[in-house]
Order: sequence, then C-alpha cells, then structure tokens
Amino acid sequence: MKVLLVEDDPMIGENIQIALESEANLVDWLSNGEAAEAALQFHSYDVLLLDLSLPQRDGMDILKALRKRGDTLPVLVMTARDAVPDRVRGLHAGADDYLVKPFDLDELLARMHALVRRSHGRADTSYVCGEVVVNTTTRQVFNGAEQVILSSREWTILDALVARPGAILSRSRLEDQLFGATSEIESNAVEVYIHGLRKKLGQKFIVNVRGVGYMVEKST
Repeated sequence: MKVLLVEDDPMIGENIQIALESEANLVDWLSNGEAAEAALQFHSYDVLLLDLSLPQRDGMDILKALRKRGDTLPVLVMTARDAVPDRVRGLHAGADDYLVKPFDLDELLARMHALVRRSHGRADTSYVCGEVVVNTTTRQVFNGAEQVILSSREWTILDALVARPGAILSRSRLEDQLFGATSEIESNAVEVYIHGLRKKLGQKFIVNVRGVGYMVEKST
C-alpha cells in the first residue's frame, strides 16, 4: 500500500514511518503543506495521513482543496486540535476519520487499513481465487495448504492488484506503488516481481493484458 504521510513533527513522523514500513507499506513522508499539495496532484496514493498544523499551507486547506477537485482519496486526520468544533470542521471538510494526538500507533494502523478497505468496497479482508487466499490484514498468503512467503515488494504488487480485482493496473501505476515520488525507478522491476509472484502463486494467477497492464481475477 502506498501512503502519503504529512507531518511536520520529526519524532512523530519518524515513528509513524517506521510503523508503516514495518508492514511493508511504501511511505512518502512530507513535512510541509506546499509539498503535500504538489504530491497529491502528481502522484497516486491509497491513503493520506494528514496533520492539520503544517508550515506553508494548513492541513485543512489541503483537505478542502482535495475534496473540491473531487478526489475521494481516504484521509485520516492526525492533530492536536482536540476541541469538538475542530473535529466537526475536519469531518465536514472531507476527512474520513480523525485521531487526536497523542495516539497509539496500533490504532492508527488499524484505522488506516479500515479506511482503505472501505474505499475499495471491501468489508472482507480476504481475497480468494482458486487455491490462492490473501489476507490483507494479517498479510498472510496461501496457495492451497501451503503458506507463501513474499518479499516486501512482491507484497506491494500483490496488495495493489487484489485491492482492485478485475481492474487492470498499468506498469507505471505499479512502479508508482513500488518506488513512490522520491525514489529512482529500477528498470523492469515490475516484471521481475510479477515473475516472482507467478512462480509462487501460479503462472495464470496474474493476467498480463498486453499493452495495458496487469490484473487478477475477481475474488471467488
């Protein structure tokens, strides 16, 4: 999963980034509002973790601009503004959920995953297709009775595909999931990880739509 983390407190930002990356998420961590606004316009994300008190541009302004553009990206607001009117304003501005600092990192992760599942129309956290079972909450993958061990980048590719079963994801979209806005893209990386997943889950599990991208069949 690809996460945009916007937090100007170095200690809080670092702790959240470590927690997210420990679950094999790809994280772009930005510390000011202007950079966050630019990233949202030029890159795609699965979820936005947004502090409200930011330098250069306030988080509430970023949220309002996002919704004004018609962007339905799930947004979890993280803030020290704990007054009820502040929470109400944040939710009315388009936030999907609201956490008041200080908060427990496990709660942050749980709420984030819940938002992403809802945004994908998935109340169930399991994807099942033939002998393959993928639990996106526990990150366990089975092929028949055998548990399959994936690398973090194989998981990133698989998670992106099973989040939208039946939808074709382009190579560039998968590259964006793998490398984010700040990393150099490795040549043929998508093909390498797709090849690894097919070896583990079956050659027909991931479908190559020539000239368009990759997909997995809808859950059965």
